Amino acid sequence: MLEVEIEAFTDALRMEAGLSENTRLAYLSDLRFFLQHLKARGKREADQIALEDIGGFLRNERDEGLKPATRARRAAAIRGFMKFLKERRVIKHNPAELMDATKTSRPLPKVLTEAEVAGMLDKIDGKEPRELRDRAILEALYGCGLRVSELCDLKMENIVADGELLRIFGKGGKDRLVPIGSAAGRSLRIYMEDARTVFTKGDFSVPYIFVTRLGSKFTRRGVFKIVKERAAAAGIEEARISPHVLRHCFASHMLSRGADIRAIQELLGHADIGTTQVYTHVDAAKFSEVHKLHPRH
Repeated sequence: MLEVEIEAFTDALRMEAGLSENTRLAYLSDLRFFLQHLKARGKREADQIALEDIGGFLRNERDEGLKPATRARRAAAIRGFMKFLKERRVIKHNPAELMDATKTSRPLPKVLTEAEVAGMLDKIDGKEPRELRDRAILEALYGCGLRVSELCDLKMENIVADGELLRIFGKGGKDRLVPIGSAAGRSLRIYMEDARTVFTKGDFSVPYIFVTRLGSKFTRRGVFKIVKERAAAAGIEEARISPHVLRHCFASHMLSRGADIRAIQELLGHADIGTTQVYTHVDAAKFSEVHKLHPRH
């Protein structure tokens, strides 16, 4: 079984000169995430692993917003693991040998059209608690340009200025204020008034805005699953959508309507303007007015 092979591989890493214990444990964690991905695809044996499984896993990690360094380490862990399996003759062919180890350029972000996003959101029109919650999650991701980790961490206290703004604690301890907008604000309000207590089971001590059916804080993978499910219901291909794609859509759709690149940088919480410039370049505009350009303001 793959669990046994992963343990054998990480145990063998103890013998490698110059490899720290922290790195070994990180590889073990990385491969367990990869194993979850494989199991979700119905693959539990080493000889079932194909290049598309590896590529799909790494694309998902990118779409979930993992740091490039973390993604590079996970790719290295997979390469090492597959090489180990080949050397032990557990597998005859090593699909990881076909991985492109030299590609370093940043790909252009994937985006949906405004109509596709609107169609996906409008498809969630039920009144059941889960419908109200899921719609509010997608509206917040798209309407506020949040990272999935930021959405998971949102607490009731993060809603400020009479419900007009979200205070986001982003990467590197950098805080920012993001306008909620009318569509996201409406969905959040309905969810909190009519559905949230169903998930918290009336426990007013639960601090998080978005809560699972077990009354706990969402994980990134939990949000990822919701986004995939809701997109599929709207006929959007799985490979084209993720929580991070909605963040890309937030920026791209406003920029296409004339928003200022530096204002978008602030709204996204990018420390470097170069990160934001992957979208486009535009003329300057007033930051206070830029969010009015969002298609669902």
